[in-house]
Amino acid sequence: MKYSFKILLFLLVTNFIYSQKTLTAKVVGIKDGDTVVVLDSLNNQITLRLAEVDCPEKSQPFGTKAKQFTSDQIYLKTIKYVVTDTDRYGRSIAMIYYDVDNKYLSAEIIKAGMGWHYKRYSKSKELALFEDNAKKNKIGLWIDNNPIEPSEWRKQ
Repeated sequence: MKYSFKILLFLLVTNFIYSQKTLTAKVVGIKDGDTVVVLDSLNNQITLRLAEVDCPEKSQPFGTKAKQFTSDQIYLKTIKYVVTDTDRYGRSIAMIYYDVDNKYLSAEIIKAGMGWHYKRYSKSKELALFEDNAKKNKIGLWIDNNPIEPSEWRKQ
């Protein structure tokens, strides 16, 4: 019985992992630090909102730098992405991977201090550690003594 349960559990986990389809597209636009536009294989433009990270708004301190960071990482590159959800604006929320070593863009943004780990939608301990490290070392937006999260900035 235990053996059958383990096999069933393995099959369910494997099915879940592979049910999230990895797609490929070329990045043709950077709207801001956490929103990009890609061109898929059928030449459709798709707006992707990055999963697990929230970057400063354009008018916010470090907003322009966050956008430039994202651009420097992926603009005009072919990326891989996995759609995890859709936001209230109809954008696909996606985990984006790039370069030959499959860097995870949201992690790179957080490490560079160009965005917050979006704890409301992510429980990643690794991303939380990256944010803590950026804060501790005053990297990027953490050079400011009191950086304001984008969700609070939008309320002002």
